[in-house]
Amino acid sequence: MEEEQEFEMGLPNGVGEAMLAHTIEKFDVKLEHTEFGPKLVGSYEELEKAKQYIADAIAKRLKELQG
Repeated sequence: MEEEQEFEMGLPNGVGEAMLAHTIEKFDVKLEHTEFGPKLVGSYEELEKAKQYIADAIAKRLKELQG
């Protein structure tokens, strides 16, 4: 059985705990803490989905704040 390669994705500032928790629940990724900040680890496909989910959530929150 071939093991799937894992990739890393750093998280931008502004990703809140609730958003991060939902991302980890929704996608097959895990959170790791490094000296450079938190990052998500998982397959390329799952990280791409997680990235889009986070971007959409941030955009939605910004729209709410703009009124």
